[in-house]
Amino acid sequence: MTALNTLSEQTFEAPLRERLVVIGNGMAGCRAVEEILARDPARYSVTIFGAEPRVNYNRIMLSSVLAGEKTFDEIVINDAAWYANNAITLVAGDRVTAIDRVNRTVTARSGRTEIYDRLLIATGSDPLVIPVPGRDLAGVITFRDLDDVARMIAAADAGKAAGGGAAVVIGGGLLGLEAAHGLSLRGMAVTVVHIMPTLMERQLDEAAGWLLKVELERRGQTIVTSGDTAEILGSDGHVTGVRLKDGREFPAQIVVMAIGIRSATALAKAAGLDVERGILVDDHMVTSDTAILAVGECVQHRGACYGLVAPLWEMCRAMADYATDKPTGYAGSVTSTKLKVSGIELFSAGDFSGGGGAEDIVLRDAARGIYKRLVVRDDRVVGAVLYGDTIDGAWYFDLLRKAEDISGIREALIFGQAFVARGALADPSGAVAALSADAEICGCNGVSKGRVIAAISAGARSLDAVRSSCKASASCGSCTGQVETLLALTLGGEVQSGPKTVCKCTRFSHDDVRRLILERQLRAIPQLMQELHWSTPDGCASCRPALNYYLLCAWPGEYKDDQQSRFVNERMHANIQKDGTYSVVPRMWGGLTNPRELRAIADVVEKYNAPMVKVTGGQRLDIFGIRKEDLPAVWADLNAAGMVSGHAYGKSLRTVKTCVGSEWCRFGTQDSTGLGVKIERMTWGSWMPHKFKIAVSGCPRNCAEATIKDFGVVCVDSGYELHVGGNGGMKVRVTDLLCKVATEEEAMDVCAAFIQLYREQAHYLERTAPWVERVGIDRVKAALFDDPGTIASLAHRFRFSQTFMQDDPWAKRVAGEDAELHSHMAEIRPLLTEHVE
Repeated sequence: MTALNTLSEQTFEAPLRERLVVIGNGMAGCRAVEEILARDPARYSVTIFGAEPRVNYNRIMLSSVLAGEKTFDEIVINDAAWYANNAITLVAGDRVTAIDRVNRTVTARSGRTEIYDRLLIATGSDPLVIPVPGRDLAGVITFRDLDDVARMIAAADAGKAAGGGAAVVIGGGLLGLEAAHGLSLRGMAVTVVHIMPTLMERQLDEAAGWLLKVELERRGQTIVTSGDTAEILGSDGHVTGVRLKDGREFPAQIVVMAIGIRSATALAKAAGLDVERGILVDDHMVTSDTAILAVGECVQHRGACYGLVAPLWEMCRAMADYATDKPTGYAGSVTSTKLKVSGIELFSAGDFSGGGGAEDIVLRDAARGIYKRLVVRDDRVVGAVLYGDTIDGAWYFDLLRKAEDISGIREALIFGQAFVARGALADPSGAVAALSADAEICGCNGVSKGRVIAAISAGARSLDAVRSSCKASASCGSCTGQVETLLALTLGGEVQSGPKTVCKCTRFSHDDVRRLILERQLRAIPQLMQELHWSTPDGCASCRPALNYYLLCAWPGEYKDDQQSRFVNERMHANIQKDGTYSVVPRMWGGLTNPRELRAIADVVEKYNAPMVKVTGGQRLDIFGIRKEDLPAVWADLNAAGMVSGHAYGKSLRTVKTCVGSEWCRFGTQDSTGLGVKIERMTWGSWMPHKFKIAVSGCPRNCAEATIKDFGVVCVDSGYELHVGGNGGMKVRVTDLLCKVATEEEAMDVCAAFIQLYREQAHYLERTAPWVERVGIDRVKAALFDDPGTIASLAHRFRFSQTFMQDDPWAKRVAGEDAELHSHMAEIRPLLTEHVE
């Protein structure tokens, strides 16, 4: 949770317009502003108050942050640039405490007062906390915002550090199960206590609830239904467990309250607005004061309060229509639910309680774990529960929402839309094709089938391009299959299944970006994003490291490396470990070392109390357990011994592994150790698309494992066999033979040329193995050898870029740089520049 993106205030001047003040910087408040801007961007001068000290983010995806599947940056909906680009004043971390309807002002906790012509209340909801003894103990947490997630992650980390950890989640609804899933993935033993006999009883019937319970128990969670909490136990002010009314006790270092929500109406009630369970609004989202509108979980419309996102989007559209003098009206929502727990297919919509003449149509397939139930009344679908196979969920929901007569297809209805349409099991794309244009595809972002098709028609040719254009499939991803089907149906063979966009911020692929950097002479990240119309002006955690690398590779010596666009390990020049400490790996050229280096390492281990030193697979020593604040001093001591970074953390050259070769081994054919040292000194410090490993084996017995490295040299009697594209990781790939050469100089030139070809053509984060497989080894050989001058040209470009490589990353940070380090660098430079004019 290192990127909470805290903000205080951003203010931008705007022309004199109607003053719109929004209370609530969450999903509803900002979506309402987006809808207004889409209709009439010059109508209002907008000020948004947010209780949280950060930009607007997707609360639906908090469970993914908790589970470690996404970072905060990846769930941001509107970043700081959005407020700036739309001249919106954001007052973050300053909760509004009063509304003066007579003078039309709002006052925040800080004392700040703003005048409004029109006020929009989007205060959302408050979590419910059951009134049991112990509810105020430290460690009792609700699950509503990013701070709650941070507390849960901290508790899980503390439990892990202590050798375990237990959590109790009170509430077996959608939110509680998502919290339980995330905590379970973070290593906690999780017990879910639910007061009702069936999990998610508002969305699931008894049969589907039982299937869900069995699956969650199979995943290691303890599920207690019909469990009524009597007391939260504690010691020294901190929670220790939960006791039920039947006497059972469950240990816990953290208790998550996820029993439900209540509309946040206190502010509106204090202002004298009409309030029941929520703030009363009409079909235009107007409250009892015509100057005040309200949307989201805080409102009550036609007797209903909604806690799901789809109704919020519909409210925002109706409100924006009214606020821009194009009134339409909101008639209420029929809701559906999908469970966002990885690997569990679950869909629910409408009323499945039965009664009133309702009939059930049920399909059970126990062997496949599939359960489908449709509730039909008066030849209309009024409810649906799907478990294990949810592909027809959107179709059933569309039938339900439109109250269509299904009497003509009733016999085949339970088998799905493709069966109904074709009379037999067929291509499931038929189900998507038959959906109406206003059928919802992406519930997280309120995107209809029509909007997806419009984005495709406007030029989106891939899944990533659709995500960038209209946000469909950009959040939880459960609608990805439907979006891909719409791409195929709309474009046929023109779908770009190959080149993926760099990220959701752009429609350009990696190859497009690299080409345009050179064609348009783009030399800075802000310039690139401006020229190529990035949808998020500051980019994201996926694209900024890639763009930084592409510019660094394209303009050596001109482009200044942007450290803030690098991953944390590269910024810290060490590998962060799960306990928050770092591991440090000094370079050992070709795996060789000497007494002075070994003494320096031993001294560092003792001086900084490193708990472990490990010999790595790359013939080096890895020092574990170094604190962040000690890193500069550690490297000062290692630098003083002439040791430099091993870049074990970088998208760069890692190691050159060698065997002893002809100098010592009776089987050795060449001086593999000496060649390995020369290659490592030539390639050290070079940034790559991914980590890069080299090995030199002194004979075909291949003790250095050269045939599973990115570049491998196998020494033979006649010279050197050069291999490329190997990988010894999760997916082992044996190298392809690139060529044979007679001399060390030729081997080094080909090595430099291959590296530069890889640097210039591969996608960022693409290792040599997938790159070679993607382009083909024949294409690599052709690029290197078809033109006799190519090897020399590529090798020259590589060595030229190496003249601008960093010196040791910590050398500039420590006082009194050691003269021997400079001597060492002076020894390396000639190897880099000997072929460079």
